[in-house]
Amino acid sequence: MKFAASFPWMRFISLSAIAALSMILPVQAQLPTLPDTNNQAQPIDPNDPNTLRPEAKSNSLLSVDGGKRLMNEASNAVSSQNYNQAAKKLQDARVVFNQLSNFYQQLNSSFSGIDNRIAETLRKQALETAQMRDEATYQLALVHRAQNKPELAVPLLVQIIKSQNPTRELGKKAYQQLFELGFVDSAYPRGSRKTSSSSGK
Repeated sequence: MKFAASFPWMRFISLSAIAALSMILPVQAQLPTLPDTNNQAQPIDPNDPNTLRPEAKSNSLLSVDGGKRLMNEASNAVSSQNYNQAAKKLQDARVVFNQLSNFYQQLNSSFSGIDNRIAETLRKQALETAQMRDEATYQLALVHRAQNKPELAVPLLVQIIKSQNPTRELGKKAYQQLFELGFVDSAYPRGSRKTSSSSGK
């Protein structure tokens, strides 16, 4: 105590520090627990912030509904001959559907051998969203043709054929577009020479 008596300002600092701590600690105790960073971007119910809203997923861009919404907006832009806007929307839709397909494939791999019912459902969702991605890609290729940009359309059409297989309907339509652009010399199926108006729809 002699030490403190020799330096009276030390008692002042100690009392000040205790007073400051007594003001801070109650505030810290009232702070809510930080949410998981993985959930920060997900929509929440303001009346119950700890519970995610199931219906919120339809409003999310990273969803089938979000991708379809972009496709509809692209269709409206095409109707207005706003091809730049249509191309942007279709490119965004491709990204959404591609991400969804990849995520479903990853989840399918995780559940394979653990719960085959869930794994099969996820496999179907991966295939369905991949199909939607290829349809968005095909529409984007048609928009690039309308813009007279075959150099942008050709790589997309080749991607579709690789993904779909030339024997499937969308694969055939993509190959027909390549044939009409003069990128390939042989028609497929052999002997078919459809016009762009019939193959583009």
